[in-house]
Amino acid sequence: MELGVYSFGSLARDPQSGELVSTAQSTRNLLEAIRVADEVGLDYFGIGEHHTREMPASAAATILAAAATVTENITLASAVTVLSTDDPVRVFQQFATVDALSNGRAEITAGRGSSTESFPLFGYSLNDYDTLYAEKLELLLAINASERVTWNGTTRAALHDAVVVPRPDAGSLPIWLGTGGNPSSSVRAGLLGLPIAYGIIGGVPARFAPLTELYRNTARANGMAEADINVSVGSPGYIGETGAAARDDFWPHWHNTMGVIGSQRGFAAPSRLSYDRDTAAGGALFVGSPEEIAERIVSLHGSLGHMRHFLQMDFGDMPQQQLLRSIELLGTTVKPLVDAALRA
Repeated sequence: MELGVYSFGSLARDPQSGELVSTAQSTRNLLEAIRVADEVGLDYFGIGEHHTREMPASAAATILAAAATVTENITLASAVTVLSTDDPVRVFQQFATVDALSNGRAEITAGRGSSTESFPLFGYSLNDYDTLYAEKLELLLAINASERVTWNGTTRAALHDAVVVPRPDAGSLPIWLGTGGNPSSSVRAGLLGLPIAYGIIGGVPARFAPLTELYRNTARANGMAEADINVSVGSPGYIGETGAAARDDFWPHWHNTMGVIGSQRGFAAPSRLSYDRDTAAGGALFVGSPEEIAERIVSLHGSLGHMRHFLQMDFGDMPQQQLLRSIELLGTTVKPLVDAALRA
């Protein structure tokens, strides 16, 4: 089981001044977090794409390219690239560059995005939501398959025997399909022969079992090699020295973030009662002691059979040192416990 972290570059609060750090400092903090994740033996670090002041990690490939020079083993990925409002040629070129700098550790997770601020920012219409994603994913996969590309669609200029470089040493990049749980996305991943990454941020994660079964059945029916049929899960999480301390420490950051998002999308911030339910066994928030989190990851693996689980920890205004300690516990304590349990 691979374990890791993902982030949108949330602004930390400086414990001395009490002020939120700048968006520039949040980028430097993110690079430090990736370096620490590699040092403590984690397998994966993903950067999601957002374009807000609260979550300003809008250029994942740039940050990952910097991380490639200060890490040795960790996979460096997008989580996700909002492909609908980006150009597949540039996405491939940027991540192929990360791959070269990291000696083959880059991945792309292509998705529609859980928020829509990139559509007006880059001049796209939400009326074209489905067409943009379908066509651009098709083009990205064509580029990944061949250095010379001929493609025609409605969402960007056609390509006629165009050369797209640089190329990965391995010949192609690992590309995952990212989804929040739409059944059609599970079918799409299986039909396209792609591994799938589920973002599970609420409810009961085990309820995704029918979706993973749908994905696997579609992939097998489409002739996908068993070794390539892979499922990963991203979820909110935080590890503390004890379960009670972890839940108390994470609560204000989760509540603050959900309050901001709720005010933008029209739902109320969560109560402490609902938070306690979601952080309990079987809930979507993987918050607790190392032993609790290891047990919960292993339990979910029994339902979903996923091969990678990665946590978003830096919600709200979490201080940087608090984030780094949680990353350290995930690598040094949770991962050995998970590995031992799965071997047994």
